[in-house]
Amino acid sequence: MISTLLASNPALVRVLVVVGVLVCAAVGLMLYRAGRTRALSVLAIVGLVGVLALTLSPSDGPRYAFCTVQFSIPFAGIDTLANLVMTLPLALFSALRFGSRLRAFAVFAAVSGLAALIELTQALIPAIGRSCDTDDWFMNTIGAAVGVAFAMAIMTAGRSRVGGPSRQADTRPSRS
Repeated sequence: MISTLLASNPALVRVLVVVGVLVCAAVGLMLYRAGRTRALSVLAIVGLVGVLALTLSPSDGPRYAFCTVQFSIPFAGIDTLANLVMTLPLALFSALRFGSRLRAFAVFAAVSGLAALIELTQALIPAIGRSCDTDDWFMNTIGAAVGVAFAMAIMTAGRSRVGGPSRQADTRPSRS
């Protein structure tokens, strides 16, 4: 029923994706500013478990022993948005957990590598009924990039708000 509703309402899917991304970013911002690294770790692990469960659990799909190799820009369709959003929370919360720009780039590389490994696993183990597609990896990588970009913006905003000097001018009269 839910899949039928989503398939028949692509605009609703887009709205839900945007709301989900913004909720993840807001939660990440609050936890980062509060210094809640354990909560960020838990959310990153939940994101990892979700990615693995969605991509490696057996399905009733056709069993292909190869990978569809295509390098298109598939920015249409529910599956495209799902692939983009799937890795975003993992990348966002992991990058915030490690808390530095250099480590954020490492998180991006790791999540993109994980997506490639998942596609390879889907190609090599046809018994799980998953199809390997380079466009899935591409959209997972874009999702990781968006997650890391949000994390870097949050880290920048968190530093300027918490540790930096006030941006307001000092209006106290001077003692001369």
